[in-house]
Amino acid sequence: MPFSTPEDFAKDVASSVQDYSILSGRAVADLFSKPRYVADIFTQMDLIGVGSLPIVVLTGFFTGCVLALQAAVSLKEFGAVNMTGRLVALSMVKELGPVLTGLMVSGRNASGMASELGSMRVSEQIDAMRALGTDPVRKLVAPRLLASVVMMFFLAIIADTCGIAGGAAVAVVLLRLSASEFFHTGYMALQHGDVIGGLVKPIFSGFIIATIGCYYGLTATGGTRGVGRATTQAVVASAVLIIIGDFVVTQLLIGFFGR
Repeated sequence: MPFSTPEDFAKDVASSVQDYSILSGRAVADLFSKPRYVADIFTQMDLIGVGSLPIVVLTGFFTGCVLALQAAVSLKEFGAVNMTGRLVALSMVKELGPVLTGLMVSGRNASGMASELGSMRVSEQIDAMRALGTDPVRKLVAPRLLASVVMMFFLAIIADTCGIAGGAAVAVVLLRLSASEFFHTGYMALQHGDVIGGLVKPIFSGFIIATIGCYYGLTATGGTRGVGRATTQAVVASAVLIIIGDFVVTQLLIGFFGR
């Protein structure tokens, strides 16, 4: 690997950020103009949403189970085991549900987008689309962007539901708590700001997953080795940006709702 000076590295980073911003802006603009590839949008919804459903359900359910066990151990010291439902509901809805869903979906779909578009890039299919008068961003990126944003919204809701259900199962079966008390304390703990935050975060995660995966795929070079490198970079970059975005959105929501 050739050595690069700090100046060259900074230029490469600035150029990458610029190219990524231009690609994202074009993809968003294409969503509001014709032609729209509706069939491609529904195909991507099936691949991203339905295809990710099993891993999201399993991750959410067992996260809720572990969360309930750990919460009960800590709350037992204060004689507040009956507040387990409150802790599970707040943790799943506000943070764990949206973030874990984003990380799971990014590992599955950001890599898939990068590898698919990267293969099309190195095999010159992207150039062939341009030669035939088809905009690759409108045809390939915009449908994936819309599908990711829409399906991440529903996947996060499913993950929250499964997580609370897993926590309830552990609380009732292992901790011998009342199911009605568990759900009641959890419901009473949630406020509008908590629910809104839990629904806003997956939208940003879906945007990051689609744009990062497509960016690295469309910029892949160097044959099959370059496709593999782009796939790895897409997964790492999307996961890091999801975590950073979660921090930023959380800070904004705390400033707006006060919690």
